[in-house]
Amino acid sequence: MAKNWLEFVRRGWRKPPRVIARWVFRQISAEVDVFLAPGRARRLTEGRLLRILGADSIDSEWKRLAGLPYPAFTQPMDAERYERICPADRARILAAADKALEHRVDLLGSGPVDLGSPIDWHRDFKTGHSWPVISFRRVGYRNPERKSDIKVPWELSRLQWLLPAGQAYRLTGEERYAEAVRRVIEDWMQGNPVGMGINWACTMDVALRAVALTWFFHVFHGSAAWADREFRLRYLRLLYIHGDFISRHLEWTDVNGNHLTTDLAGLVFVGLFFGRGKGPGRWQGKGWHFLEQELPIQVNADGVSFESATAYHRLVLELFLWPALYRRARGLEVNAAYRDHLIKMAEFIAAYSREDGSSPLWGDADDGRFLPFGGQNINDHRYLAGLAGAALADETLANRAAGPLDEIVWALGPDRASGLGKTPMPPRSRAFGQGGVYIMGRGGDHIFVDCGPVGFAGRGGHGHNDCLSLEAMLDGKTLLTDCGAYLYTASARWRNRFRGTAAHNTPMVDGEELNRLVRPDYLWTLHDDAKPEVRRWEVGGEQDVLVGAHTGYLRLAGPVRPVRGVMVDKARHRLIVADRFEGQGDHQGDHQGDHRVTIPYHLAPGVTVEPAHPGSWRLAVDGRSFCLIWRQVEDWEVSIKEGWQSPSYGVKVPIAVVEFTRRGPLLPLTVAFAPSDQVSLMTQEWLDSMAADIFSSSAG
Repeated sequence: MAKNWLEFVRRGWRKPPRVIARWVFRQISAEVDVFLAPGRARRLTEGRLLRILGADSIDSEWKRLAGLPYPAFTQPMDAERYERICPADRARILAAADKALEHRVDLLGSGPVDLGSPIDWHRDFKTGHSWPVISFRRVGYRNPERKSDIKVPWELSRLQWLLPAGQAYRLTGEERYAEAVRRVIEDWMQGNPVGMGINWACTMDVALRAVALTWFFHVFHGSAAWADREFRLRYLRLLYIHGDFISRHLEWTDVNGNHLTTDLAGLVFVGLFFGRGKGPGRWQGKGWHFLEQELPIQVNADGVSFESATAYHRLVLELFLWPALYRRARGLEVNAAYRDHLIKMAEFIAAYSREDGSSPLWGDADDGRFLPFGGQNINDHRYLAGLAGAALADETLANRAAGPLDEIVWALGPDRASGLGKTPMPPRSRAFGQGGVYIMGRGGDHIFVDCGPVGFAGRGGHGHNDCLSLEAMLDGKTLLTDCGAYLYTASARWRNRFRGTAAHNTPMVDGEELNRLVRPDYLWTLHDDAKPEVRRWEVGGEQDVLVGAHTGYLRLAGPVRPVRGVMVDKARHRLIVADRFEGQGDHQGDHQGDHRVTIPYHLAPGVTVEPAHPGSWRLAVDGRSFCLIWRQVEDWEVSIKEGWQSPSYGVKVPIAVVEFTRRGPLLPLTVAFAPSDQVSLMTQEWLDSMAADIFSSSAG
């Protein structure tokens, strides 16, 4: 413990004085609030709350709040019309609602779990560990040696698993849904006094819970089950306390990310929900002011979030988008620069979404959402491009909503959603240079290449050691995948394995990480070693070419610069990956010095591999046959290893990994993936010609 504090002080002392001063002030304020928060909650009596809100009575205030505009669709939903727009989704919603009524959840890879009644809100039901109900400042949850996952109770207390019950109520009008949701919320209030326990320890989760509570209000406000005045008082007090708590515990750091953004979005939502009163007015104004400041800082001008992760890009766009929609619903301004930035973020989603609806597993993922309404696969982000386009009046983007429309229906209503996705535009090759992402191909070919910074302003954050890594779909079949994220604090070993270099399709030299870990228990920090360099980017009618390099291994005793060329033959669905290694700092490729180089290719789930003949392997997936060929048979050893892919948080599935290994002087490797009927055309001379063409025009 003493060593951790010494390291914390050592690293913190390097920060600018203003950052240190703000951090110290926040710590002091939070400690003071440990003693003040319970008393402040007790003093929020009915009379005081009514005075704050300028209301005559709880019932009249309830009616006023119900009449205020809300950014999501919360009116009764015509079941037959919904079935026409979203076939079979009504059955999914009703089934999920019934599970919620039974307190049965499946969160973060847990599998079905019966929570019982009352619910233990402070327990990680995946491991059985429970946290004490003590001051939120005294709860210890950053303990990688302990077998527990703090995200489980946090996710449970976001209350998003109850959203299907609200949707079912709007589809059926059945009071049992309103009654059940009321009982759960009352149970949560009973088990989580303000400022006590782990569910107040992370402001981000407080904010997401507050957002869910605003939605539940607008769904159930007119139900018989929610008509009791005492319950209405407790509910409004709970929401007000959430807004007040968020405003006092914003998660500022010297580099702000999705935690602060969530806090600010929550402030806007709670402030606009109440609509009047000094506190709510200050919350929504402050939240929006800082969202406007943070958007161009956290999101590059090309629209790529500096989190360097597709799942977090999706979350961050939701965090910036929904407060804007709430402001517009209330007749407040959203400036053009803010809107345009959101459009660029949505364009990135449209670009990285594959034709089957899947997304690359770039960087971290913890399944985090703002208001999750849909039942699509967790890695299908297409709805958000369509939602942003429709909400922000961008017709081209709106038509990219090629997947299920349920998310958009519950956000914008059936009238605005029913005409979307009729003429989806095909994806095209695009460079997102500031974010460091290059997307190649057309039609059924989709190659996603990372040639960008480590993420989070060089700190690591939710970014991985994946520079020069790629994911590949050819002719509609995903062949290559990154491995995902799997776990965070629940296991430092698995956390570091999944974010490490070996879990990505990129060269690894001498067994070293391309960005060094600061320490194994620093789960969101990396050294900024691998500076990317793009030497060639060309998009053509028949083929696309990218050549990139990075500096991650120049720190070695014998410096090495990996240089990777990627070519997509769009006419024949062929992918060529050519790796070269510049040794001793020689740009021309000095091959002196002995090194151990490993180049893995992680095959997507369901892809099988078997030898065909020397220099060729057969890949099979969904009845289709592809080949992987290389011609430096004597120079490289090749083997099939067992690996893991994590499609969502807490879940891992086995995959095969084709691994090329070489010990000795640095030599090149060129591989190609293509449909099997192309194999006779891919000779040694053809591979050599492709590699020469890839590197012929690259700079340096």
